[in-house]
Amino acid sequence: MGLFSTEEDTSKTPRTDNLMGNLMGYLDTRIDIVRLEAQEKAKSTFVNVMHGVSMAVIGLLFFVFLNLFIALVLNDALDSPYWGFGIVAAFYLVVLIIFVVGVDKKAFQGLADKLLNDTIYKSDKRQA
Repeated sequence: MGLFSTEEDTSKTPRTDNLMGNLMGYLDTRIDIVRLEAQEKAKSTFVNVMHGVSMAVIGLLFFVFLNLFIALVLNDALDSPYWGFGIVAAFYLVVLIIFVVGVDKKAFQGLADKLLNDTIYKSDKRQA
């Protein structure tokens, strides 16, 4: 037999196969972990959205029935079947006019800037 025998090359094949098998197993495991993390994130997002929607619907119902109650109390106090509803509607019309005329979008932009400043990419700030 010569210096470079084919027996040495074939003896390394099982070790290489074992290494490739381990690498493929590692990659499969990493893919499974990424899938599970994505599934957990999707589940968490779904739960948060459903909770928010439920709270919004309950809050809206509370708001509507509170306004109906106020309108009926005003109807009773004014001894009228409709003036309470008119007063409540007029109140919301005044609020709408104030928002349309008086409140600029810049006020909301300033509030959003103050509340959400430095929340995204906080660690990515560049030093000047």
